[in-house]
Amino acid sequence: MRDKTQANSAAAGDRLIRAGAIVFFVGALATLVTVAPMLLGTKPFPTYMFGLSMLMAVGFLLAGAGVLQSIAEGRRRAREVRS
Repeated sequence: MRDKTQANSAAAGDRLIRAGAIVFFVGALATLVTVAPMLLGTKPFPTYMFGLSMLMAVGFLLAGAGVLQSIAEGRRRAREVRS
């Protein structure tokens, strides 16, 4: 089985995990930008910045979906090997 898989081939769910990580970090940056004025005592940012902060949750869910997809693919491969 190992000789048939390439070393650099992307497993199932890898793209979702990467996309989720990127979206999560964008959301984390938006959260830091949103919280900074509160800590510095300056004028707060507009409401849409709080919406951008929700990207952290979206990224977390995307990455979780990628992990679940990888698990399902691994189980599928294990069943094929056993059969």
